[in-house]
Amino acid sequence: MRILIVEDEEDLSRALAKGLRREGYAVDIAVDGLTGWELADTNDYDVILLDINLPELDGISLCQRIRQSSQYNDVFILMLTARNHPDEVEEGLDSGADDYLRKPFMFNELLARIRALLRRSTSVKSPVLRFERLTLDSKTKEVWLDNVLIPLTKKEFGLLEYLMLHPGEVISSEKLLEHVWDIFADPLSSTVRVHINSLRKKLSTHDPEAGERYIQTVQGYGYKWAQSLEKEETT
Repeated sequence: MRILIVEDEEDLSRALAKGLRREGYAVDIAVDGLTGWELADTNDYDVILLDINLPELDGISLCQRIRQSSQYNDVFILMLTARNHPDEVEEGLDSGADDYLRKPFMFNELLARIRALLRRSTSVKSPVLRFERLTLDSKTKEVWLDNVLIPLTKKEFGLLEYLMLHPGEVISSEKLLEHVWDIFADPLSSTVRVHINSLRKKLSTHDPEAGERYIQTVQGYGYKWAQSLEKEETT
C-alpha cells in the first residue's frame, strides 16, 4: 500500500516515513501543501497523512481540492494536527478527511487507523485475510499456509495483501507498481513480474499448485486473485 505524508515538520515526516517503510508501506513525502497536491495529482495513493498547518497551501484547502476532483475520491485522508478545538476537528472532517488524529500520537495507533481505513474499501473488517488454506495478518505482517509460516519480503507481502484485498479484480502491473512501490520505482522495469514470480514460488513451497492457482495471470491485462476471501470475524 502506498502512502503520501504531507507534513512540514521534516523530523516528524522522516520519522513517520521510516516507521511506515519498516512496516512495508511505500511512502512519499511532501513538506508543503502545493507539493502535496502535485504528488497527489500525479500518483495513485491509498492513504494521505495530511497536516493542517502547511506552507503554500493549508491542509484544509488541499483536502478540499483533492475531494473536488472526482478521480481522487477513493483515497483515504487522515489528518494529523496539534489543533484540539472541536470546531477545527469538525472543519477538518467536513473538508473531506476520513479520520483525524491529534499530535502527539502513538505510532501504533496511527498504524491501526491506517489499517482500518484501508479495510473500508473492502468487505473485510478484520486485519486477518483468509483464502482456502492461506492466512495473511496485516497487523503482524505474517503469512501462513496451513500451519507453516511463509517468509516474504516487504514487497512480496505488499503485493499479496493488495491482491487479496481486491479478489476477482484484474490489476495491471502499472497499478501494482503505483500501490506497492514509491515515487522512485522505474515504471519500465520488470520488477512487478519478478516479485510476482518470487511470491508464487514461495506460496508453492508447501503446495505445488498454490502460486498459480491463487495469483492468476490475465494475458495482456495483468494479475487477478482467484476469488472471494473468507472473512475472519472480529470479537
